[in-house]
Amino acid sequence: MKYVIDTGVLSLFYAGDERVKPFFGQIQAGRAQGYVSSVNLAEFYYKACQKLGKETATTRFHQTKTILETVETDGELAMNAGLNKCKYNHLSLADTFAAALTERLNGTLLTTDEAILKVAEVHVKHFKV
Repeated sequence: MKYVIDTGVLSLFYAGDERVKPFFGQIQAGRAQGYVSSVNLAEFYYKACQKLGKETATTRFHQTKTILETVETDGELAMNAGLNKCKYNHLSLADTFAAALTERLNGTLLTTDEAILKVAEVHVKHFKV
């Protein structure tokens, strides 16, 4: 199984949310693969920095990079994210990258964002906040 993790689910994980722990457990045990786009990781960092301070944000940034594979943006991913933004204007730019990466990997997007449920091209597991 391949999971793409968005910013909201990363935040839930670090907050100790029991609903997301099993997915991260599978990733850490090697029973599933976990991915995060570099755009979503940047979004997670700035939001953590704003709420928790630079030191905590930096620590969590590096912890995340040991748990999940960070996928850097390339031309194809950028174009597909742009196409997602064109088709689904209600999505944030970070969400369009998460959706494009999920589509590329044929995985499941773990998200807290209800708006992404309207994206027909990706399989989504939604967590209410």
